[in-house]
Amino acid sequence: MTTLVITPTVEANADDYWQLLKPRVMSLVVFTGIVGLVLAPGSINPIIALAAILCIAVGSGAAGAINMWYERDIDALMDRTKQRPLPQGRLQPGEVLGFGVTLAAGSVMTMYTLVSFWAAFYLAVAILFYVFVYTVWLKRLTPQNIVIGGAAGALPPVIGWAAVMNETSLLPWILFGIIFLWTPPHFWALSLYRHDDYAKAKVPMLPVVSGLESTKNHILFYILALIPLTLFPVYTGDFGLAYGAITLVCGIIFLGLGLKVKLSKNPQDAVRLFLYSILYLFIVFAAMILDKVGGL
Repeated sequence: MTTLVITPTVEANADDYWQLLKPRVMSLVVFTGIVGLVLAPGSINPIIALAAILCIAVGSGAAGAINMWYERDIDALMDRTKQRPLPQGRLQPGEVLGFGVTLAAGSVMTMYTLVSFWAAFYLAVAILFYVFVYTVWLKRLTPQNIVIGGAAGALPPVIGWAAVMNETSLLPWILFGIIFLWTPPHFWALSLYRHDDYAKAKVPMLPVVSGLESTKNHILFYILALIPLTLFPVYTGDFGLAYGAITLVCGIIFLGLGLKVKLSKNPQDAVRLFLYSILYLFIVFAAMILDKVGGL
């Protein structure tokens, strides 16, 4: 990695440290972790449940901070990321690395001490996978970086489930698979819009390496694979028909927007697909909770 020397220009504030945690990413991580926790058939003390959710949030933020430390050189080159605290010189690399490592270790140790071994184990795997496999190894090596690296972001439901049960079963791994298949079309939609940014930073995202049309085809492939997987829990009896109907409608809309991107030359269509993908994941997982709590 190219060493980037940054001279501080503005004193850091609390918001800079908050941005290191990638709060928008964290919000989805926490939400899917809560879903895993709620769906688990066992019982858990509310205080312990809150501790587990906090550990998931802090662990996610720690991985984001370490990611920003390692990628500070390419962040400085990209319009989307150049305003982050490190490229702007408001924080120094050593501060950010120390901050991230401290939060990572603290979240895993707290999860182990207060919650359960397996919840702490999967949290540690998620952090280490995101940092070492995705950030350090895959991000600058292969256009499949987001596919393989997406496993880290898919683990929160498993962590939430393990916080209650201290073990896992088929359902949390189905949720893992849903997020795993959702991640590529979600990020590739953004990379379609920002492909010049990635090219400038020499990051081998799929649109840069394989072109826009190939990326659009890959997006459709993953959406088509995602739809039946979201319906599989209806077949297994874990969720009811109302969940299935909601999920199917959302999946058809997702596919429709993917087809529109495939046929369109308008970059804004990729932005709409990216934004909808966030809403899609939220609705699908919210429908799971409603099925569990309200008996859809």
